[in-house]
Amino acid sequence: MLASLKKLVQLPLDTAIHCGHEYTQSNARFALTIDPTNSALKERAREVDALRADGKPTLPTTLGAEMATNPFLRWHDKVIRRNLGMETASDEAVFAEIRKRKDNA
Repeated sequence: MLASLKKLVQLPLDTAIHCGHEYTQSNARFALTIDPTNSALKERAREVDALRADGKPTLPTTLGAEMATNPFLRWHDKVIRRNLGMETASDEAVFAEIRKRKDNA
């Protein structure tokens, strides 16, 4: 999965992302547990909550927005690594830890 995401993040930031499921709200809540100081994520979570409260979809989005807010695309981020206590871990180990935490959320 990480290898696929590493390819995805090489696309232009304005690439449209169309997901098949409406998980954005629960994903934003999870993301805040490992990246609580991310101002872009906090703003996106507020936007998502407002959209869902109005019964509107949160998708599509852009790769740029996801790269700023989605921890599954930010395994390399120093703040996330510090929050996980994995500053020197491999990309694979950090990604696996994020996935494990999401699975157990």
